[in-house]
Amino acid sequence: MTVKFMFLVNKQGQTRMAKYFTETLTTEERRALEGEVVRKCLSRTDKQCSFYDHRQYKIIYKRYASLFFMVGVDDEENELGILEFIHCFVEILDKHFGQVCELDIMNEPEMVHYIMDEMLINGCIVDTNKTNILEPVQLLEQAMG
Repeated sequence: MTVKFMFLVNKQGQTRMAKYFTETLTTEERRALEGEVVRKCLSRTDKQCSFYDHRQYKIIYKRYASLFFMVGVDDEENELGILEFIHCFVEILDKHFGQVCELDIMNEPEMVHYIMDEMLINGCIVDTNKTNILEPVQLLEQAMG
């Protein structure tokens, strides 16, 4: 029951963030996988469901404004649980950045990774409580000045 990778991609197919968990893929294999997943997600219509099988992964995605949040998981993972995780992640980004947009992710990728690291450890969802996740983020920002 683990997340294998997570991509944040804009409508043009440009990856704004990619994070892999417990995968031993080479850089070339990652690039190929990312390209395949992104192309397939972007080609799907709004009337199609938000998950599909790709290779040995189940891909679950959700579009928020101009960004697609794509998560690759094991076959036995609960799709609705992952959709809820994506929604929670976006809510936390919204709360931190104040209506998160693509520029926030591009300008502060380390903060997005930090927030994700507060929620996921080694691909396992460990916390979805917004207060618990944002508290160390705010402390970090205070320490940085």
